[in-house]
Amino acid sequence: MSSQCKVRDESSRQDAPGTEPPQGHAEEHEAALLHRSLVHKPLEIVSASGSYLTLSSGRHILDGCAGAAVAVIGHGHPRPRQAVLEQMDTVSYVHTMAYTTGSSERLADFVVGKGRPFGLTKAYFVSSGSEAMDSAMKFARQYFVEKGETGRVRFVSRRQAYHGNTIGAMSVSSNLARKIPYQGVLTLDNAVSFVSPANAYRGQRDGEEAHEYAERLVAEVEGEFQRVGPETVIAFIAEPVVGATSGCTPAPPGYFRGIRRLCDKYGVLLLLDEVMCGSGRTGTYFAFEQEEGGVVPDLVTVGKGIGGGYGPIAGMLLHSKVVEVLRRGSASFNHGHTYQAHPVSCAAALAVQQVMEEDGLVQRCADLGRVLEKLLRASFAGSRYVGDIRGRGLFWALELVRDKETKEPFAPHVGVAEKLQGKALDLGLAVYPGKGTVDGHAGDHVLLAPPLNISEDDLRKAVDLLKEAYDAIEMDIGNA
Repeated sequence: MSSQCKVRDESSRQDAPGTEPPQGHAEEHEAALLHRSLVHKPLEIVSASGSYLTLSSGRHILDGCAGAAVAVIGHGHPRPRQAVLEQMDTVSYVHTMAYTTGSSERLADFVVGKGRPFGLTKAYFVSSGSEAMDSAMKFARQYFVEKGETGRVRFVSRRQAYHGNTIGAMSVSSNLARKIPYQGVLTLDNAVSFVSPANAYRGQRDGEEAHEYAERLVAEVEGEFQRVGPETVIAFIAEPVVGATSGCTPAPPGYFRGIRRLCDKYGVLLLLDEVMCGSGRTGTYFAFEQEEGGVVPDLVTVGKGIGGGYGPIAGMLLHSKVVEVLRRGSASFNHGHTYQAHPVSCAAALAVQQVMEEDGLVQRCADLGRVLEKLLRASFAGSRYVGDIRGRGLFWALELVRDKETKEPFAPHVGVAEKLQGKALDLGLAVYPGKGTVDGHAGDHVLLAPPLNISEDDLRKAVDLLKEAYDAIEMDIGNA
């Protein structure tokens, strides 16, 4: 599955609508650009404005997934465009080994201003969420080297989680489709172990209360710490709301409070990945704000929504606890990128963040999220193959199952999520499909994550189109 919202345009094919060209079918005019597929050419977008994309065929598509939950202020907003032009008129690039710029300093001030109430006092900006996760892993390891705890060499992560495509980030991920070709060759297999996902729909037992489920999961994590030796563990890594891999999956109440307590008990760092679920996407600026018990991470990664797609940018925020250890030691983070804190990307991101604040988009996300939840539950309550509806804010998913009673997933070859995504696109709606939802092999979901400034009318339209698309394929997938 693509890591971005996938689209197709049947009007650009000679095949009958809904059919796929034969395997090995090459583009009529072979593109020089290596696309994600050598068989299917992606659609060309010629313009985008607000919540809509315009294809080269002239069709308009309602962007119900904001790309990959990226376009938080929609497309074509004039503020980041103006900020980018002004920044390029002054300075477009400097190397951070020797220089800084006003745009990067101001962006850090803004984001740390949001994080300071939680003890987050430093920001480090890179070009992608994967780079942000690798940076956080390296900082976490250096933290213990500076403390003299060099025996801490392991990370504990969760199954059915995704943290990025670079070597470190991929190693702590368990999105099998993206990882298998490199397993054991480009992964840190001896430095990472995995525990169960926090997914109530799949993991909570009959008769088990939510708090009991959370306690059982926390006990499993403690058992893993004990198995590998808690003195060897650098960090526990998790998404507060799991994104693309399992589909907008929040943990049960009390789970992260228990994890925070466990990390404190054993001196393990808590590294939260908010690349997809943070920056206002779930209805609070940080997704962790909604967890019981005032949970605060030691390191948190941010991405997608911080730049809104107007520049390649992501980052990590650091708690004063870890910063002060570094300050008392080497006073230097042993890491760097050519394009870190890129002034143009930082200028674009700062404009995006200012628009979000001035327009109250985080609160609007929370308010519209309640509308979206009601619409989805009302529209799909009686749908035969919709097993679960879950999410927070403007970050919701439908999990599709063959049997709602047993939660049996469809066989992978049926391609349910891709069929639903394709039919939705035929009707003018882009959604984000996911497969391998259950165990990396079987399971399907589709995700809705529209711009945070989407109109309520367009939000209702998105749900109506998704329901129309589902109804259109229900009989087909049932007979597959």
